[in-house]
Amino acid sequence: MREAGPENTAGLLGEGGPFGGVLPGFRPRREQLELGRAVEATLAAGGALVAEAGTGTGKTLAYLVPVLTSGLRTIISTGTKTLQDQLFFRDLPLVVETLGVDVDVALLKGRANYLCLHRMEQSRREGEYPTREAIGELEAVRNWSSRTRDGDLSVANVIPDDSAVWPMVTSTNDNCLGSKCPDYEDCHVLRARRRAQAADVVVVNHHLLFADMAVKRGGFGEVLPGAEAFVVDEAHQAPELASRFFSASLTRRRVADLLRDIQAEAAELGGALGTVRAEVEACHQALRELQAAMAEHLGERGSWNELVSHEAIRAGLQRLDQAVAELGPPLGALEGRSRGLDACSDRRAELQTLFDQLDSASGPGTVRWFEQRGRGFGLHITPLDVSEVFQHYRDELDAAWVFTSATLAVGGDFSHFTREMGLDDAETLLLDSPFDYPNNALLWLPEIGVEPRDPDYIPQLMALLVPVLEASRGRAFLLFTAHRSLRAAAALLEDAVDFPLFVQGQAPRSLLLERFRNSGNGILLGTASFWEGVDVIGDALSLVVIDKLPFAAPDDPVMDALGERLRTEGGNPFMQLALPQAVITLKQGAGRLIRDVEDRGVLAVCDPRLHSRGYGAVFLDSLPPMRRTREVAAVIDFFSQEVASVDREPDAAPA
Repeated sequence: MREAGPENTAGLLGEGGPFGGVLPGFRPRREQLELGRAVEATLAAGGALVAEAGTGTGKTLAYLVPVLTSGLRTIISTGTKTLQDQLFFRDLPLVVETLGVDVDVALLKGRANYLCLHRMEQSRREGEYPTREAIGELEAVRNWSSRTRDGDLSVANVIPDDSAVWPMVTSTNDNCLGSKCPDYEDCHVLRARRRAQAADVVVVNHHLLFADMAVKRGGFGEVLPGAEAFVVDEAHQAPELASRFFSASLTRRRVADLLRDIQAEAAELGGALGTVRAEVEACHQALRELQAAMAEHLGERGSWNELVSHEAIRAGLQRLDQAVAELGPPLGALEGRSRGLDACSDRRAELQTLFDQLDSASGPGTVRWFEQRGRGFGLHITPLDVSEVFQHYRDELDAAWVFTSATLAVGGDFSHFTREMGLDDAETLLLDSPFDYPNNALLWLPEIGVEPRDPDYIPQLMALLVPVLEASRGRAFLLFTAHRSLRAAAALLEDAVDFPLFVQGQAPRSLLLERFRNSGNGILLGTASFWEGVDVIGDALSLVVIDKLPFAAPDDPVMDALGERLRTEGGNPFMQLALPQAVITLKQGAGRLIRDVEDRGVLAVCDPRLHSRGYGAVFLDSLPPMRRTREVAAVIDFFSQEVASVDREPDAAPA
């Protein structure tokens, strides 16, 4: 690999560097050069860098150039699998070729993305299909399996993202047989890890990074020790994901998958199915009863005390605990007859341990809570502070760390992020966006006569928005903090505007975005998943509306426990926790508006608390430097000028 020099990154990204002839419209950016130098210095000296780089900085190029010229074995972690694929298949090849460096790069995803040959064939032999569509989808996977080289189902477009076949043809840490699997040498997960072991640069995502840090078994344990540097992109997601993956969780799917695998493995042994059938069915029944009780009495998420306050749920938990325990003797009677059944016996013991942990009083550093999603539920024990755990991993790995995102600071202060991640020793760098926000963007702070909690808030907001949507000719994102508000707004707009509406829940996220882009005048209504990681460049998006300040739900059990801990330590839960998280989320939503140097548009932040509460200034000071208005007329005039500018362009072009 090329040797790094003190001015290597600046020379490569600066005037006369190689990228001018490769990237259309490339020109040196002061912010990009500054970030590149900081990354280069961190890689050379070790330690940690926390850098906020505003939209348009070109942070991917700013860290790829010093990484690829450093000679260090590097793990790059991205926020989503989509960004991971973009980095590996598009950005990295371009930069490697432009720099002319000899670097071996590898892509590594979680095992749930890769085809498991053993489970695919087992599912075909078992012949039990959860849906009618699953029959054809399983055969489609089998046909594809003979053509694929890497087994990555997540990019194959063979089955839908929501197909019931996924758990039938992929493995988990729980059900993987490891070296005992008959298809071990042809295992796609094993091959992906071997490629990663041999690579100079490995591209992962945060889910894999933190999941394998947490479990340290059969995965990243083989890759992490050899890494000399880590780049964590979209790092604002890291604290929450680290907390999730350092949690212990008992889920409906985990129990159901165990029962399915016991049946499948026993069915392949003469007489074994009769040995386990009664206990497996009893466990299925206990699982169904607990799920029904939770669905009847509980909301989407809540505290452990709320969960066990219902007699039916307490009884359901005890029955499921007992049913899992009673699986032990029949599995023990079959010990040694099947590698798969022996693995199921180990998984049953792990579940029993989880029940014991959930039954114990939560320690001072953890919180027990539940959540329900779709047809499933989860029972969790979550650490309140991952900073010490993460600091331990950093010390153990002795590597350079770079954390970067467009949203890490709150009013220019990084302390919220560095405290959560145990990065008190990190260097920090704050770089504004190079985009011309003062001239290209307008911040509208509409006057609404009621508070967000008022039932009339959404009707008043939509009435105010209709003429603005007409002026913008649609081309709008309406971002909501709650599904209830989204549904109410969609119902009100359906008869109020003639533009096509694309409402979250009507179709998969990627399909909604594609339809929105193709429409040219659509209005997309979305909640949390649309607040970040969405790129719509150009005229298709010119208005972003945020219904209210994105504070966490008041009944969030983890936030409640974190706040109580801060309070007992003499801190201020609102100022140190709720406010910083809401500011970072707002910055993510606001970042959907201007994605390119030519983009123009209006950002509307509609919450009257921006003016009626003292903390409103913290939000406003964290947004890009835009002109501000409270007048609808000024917003309509902004779009009128845009239309006039577009109308003049054909006349100006020949000159």
